[in-house]
This record gives sequence, structure tokens and C-alpha cells, in this order.
Amino acid sequence: MSQSGRSDRERIHHDEGGMHCTGTDGTDTDMPALAHKIGSLLFCPDCGTLLDLPLRDEPDVKCEQCGHVEPASSYENSSIMTHSHPDAFPSSLRQKRMTKTKVHESSDALLRVTETCPECGYSEAYSKEIQMRSADEGSTILYTCVNCKHGWRINN
Repeated sequence: MSQSGRSDRERIHHDEGGMHCTGTDGTDTDMPALAHKIGSLLFCPDCGTLLDLPLRDEPDVKCEQCGHVEPASSYENSSIMTHSHPDAFPSSLRQKRMTKTKVHESSDALLRVTETCPECGYSEAYSKEIQMRSADEGSTILYTCVNCKHGWRINN
């Protein structure tokens, strides 16, 4: 068997007359004349059954369910338009873009403390304590001078 699911001796070929299938016994059989119109579906207007594609030189298609006869010309000049919602086709990349990570911060408010600025000597600074190193090590205190806005840190 080949990858297409057909035996190695069964082949599909095209010519001016349409599509043909050469069977394993060497016979050449007609395939539906419009088989190349992938996605064009014709449903019976009476019962809703999916109709077969018309064979070459066949003027009509008969519904196997209710017997309704539909002209083969119904397949001609049909346009196919599809609409799909982005969620219909999941994508790991789209999922990563849509994932929101919630960050919990202790507080964005800065404390005003008595600490001498090493740059200008002013005695007040804003401070914030954060964990920059591993959890088993001490925290880091960040200071910003109220006067000159110089920043420094102390590892606790």
C-alpha cells in the first residue's frame, strides 16, 4: 500500500476527459467529473441528504434517500465561502499570547524612613523591601533619596 491508501497499482490521473482511476485490475474507471472541487457539497432540497458528485456526462444527480433529482449543473459556477472562529482551531502559540500571568506584589507604596543618603547627606529616603535572591537568603532594601532621588540598596 502507498501512503495515499491506494495500492501501488491503483493510480489517479487527469486528461482532457476528466479524472480517471486505474484500478488494480488495469481497468480505467471514471471518477466524479467535479471531484477536484473539494469542499463543494450539494444537499437534497427535499430531505437534506448529501448528494453524490455527478459522474462525467451525467446530467442529473438522484438522491438515494428520497429520489429527488437535482441537475448536475447545480455544481457549476458555485462559490465556496467558509467562516471559522479563531477558537475553532486551537493553537499553542495563540494560547501563550492570551495567557495572562498575575503578579502579586507586596505593595507598590514606598515608606518614608529616616536614612542618610550617601550622595547628598539628606536624612530621609523612600524604602521598599523586595526578595531578589533565593528564598533562604535575606531580602534587599531599596532606598531612594527624597531630596536628590539617588538610589542605593542594602542586602539584609
